[in-house]
Amino acid sequence: MSWIILILSGALEAVWAAALHRASQATGRRRIAPAALFLASVAASTGGLALAMQSIPTGTAYAVWVGVGVVLTSCYAIVAKVERPTAARLLLLGGIAACVVGLKVVA
Repeated sequence: MSWIILILSGALEAVWAAALHRASQATGRRRIAPAALFLASVAASTGGLALAMQSIPTGTAYAVWVGVGVVLTSCYAIVAKVERPTAARLLLLGGIAACVVGLKVVA
């Protein structure tokens, strides 16, 4: 169960990063919704990480949390056309994903 919580918390890291980007691009009242989503998702993401760390070693949990967040945030940026999907970027993101899977296998 800790691993599921950790993966979901990593996914929420991508949510808060995307919400922060949207909040920084918006003005006035349009900034409230993404800012609220940012605050809620950062709290849930960090809370889930803390919960997972009760049974997963700290270094492993943090690396997986960040890795999942990086890969999903980058995928969001590619889909939203904020970043270009270059071959090098996709290859390196695949490497990060492989490392996250590797940490699960050896942990």
